[in-house]
Amino acid sequence: MPLKICGIDEAGRGCLAGPVVSAAIIIDKSKIPSGIKDSKQLNEAKRKEYYNELKTVSAAYSIGIASNDEIDEINILNASMLSMERAFVRLGIKPDIVIIDGPFIPRGLSDMPGLKAIPVVKGDERVKIVSCASIIAKVFRDEIMIALDNKYGVYGFKKHKGYATPEHKKNLRKYGRSEIHRKTFKF
Repeated sequence: MPLKICGIDEAGRGCLAGPVVSAAIIIDKSKIPSGIKDSKQLNEAKRKEYYNELKTVSAAYSIGIASNDEIDEINILNASMLSMERAFVRLGIKPDIVIIDGPFIPRGLSDMPGLKAIPVVKGDERVKIVSCASIIAKVFRDEIMIALDNKYGVYGFKKHKGYATPEHKKNLRKYGRSEIHRKTFKF
């Protein structure tokens, strides 16, 4: 029986607002779409195209979220690990191996019986299944930020998705922080 491999990555770690979102995905490597790469290397239209395809062809995928309040409370690294752990726990299928983007293994995965957890620095660029997770996480988070733009339109989330762009910083200086901004982040 072939090993079930899971990829995990997060999106939104460097943002000034909104949650950090992680995705976990199990997909047969023969079903990974041609041309898949790290979400940061794809334009928005291509990410959405892959996102829709990955949701259809994956054996399982799930999302884990840590809120801006959790980020402020436990710091962005710990919140990223928490969101990754939440994504993993929500998978409907338990894998044999999990490959995590970055140098760390989320606490709950490091000693899970029967699971081999492998951290890979730049895994989103180097490991296709982690690239798949990066696309799921990025598109899902972008959709959250676009929805939040309806309530917090003065910040321009629809355009920059909460990242520290000059426009976002200008709007923060003009309007102050909203309830979804990370209070511990400086710009």
